[in-house]
Amino acid sequence: MSELVTQLSEPLFNAFQSEMFVLLSTVDVETGGPTSSAISWIYALNPSTLRFAVDHRSRLVNNVKTHPRITVTVFGTETIYAINGVADVAQDLLEGVPFKMCCFDMKIDAVRNALFYGAQLASTPTYSKVYDQRAMEKLDNQVFAAMKKA
Repeated sequence: MSELVTQLSEPLFNAFQSEMFVLLSTVDVETGGPTSSAISWIYALNPSTLRFAVDHRSRLVNNVKTHPRITVTVFGTETIYAINGVADVAQDLLEGVPFKMCCFDMKIDAVRNALFYGAQLASTPTYSKVYDQRAMEKLDNQVFAAMKKA
């Protein structure tokens, strides 16, 4: 049995300093079942804490507030990581953002390799934002600046 890792490695911490997308897995308040959503407003506050923001219109806000045990799945270099922890509201309404967003801090309990035995990712997934580039950059900058102040 491998040793329990309770914080991000230096390469994983560094990866969380740049924009990336992850899967946020929560317990759905209405169904009681698991649900996953892709988010990109996330970064590592320190090696044991992830900070992320979610639009208040999203079901994720109520899911996390009701069931704070969550998993963040990261597609890293050569492998997939499942980061388990407990989230708490850092700031319920982020200031300086044009719409209502909730900011959470996730205290990391465990970082695990979630890729099946004998496999290795050939490349990390990439994505494109398909809306107005200038508007997207402005919004991303506003959200990340507000998250850093939270």
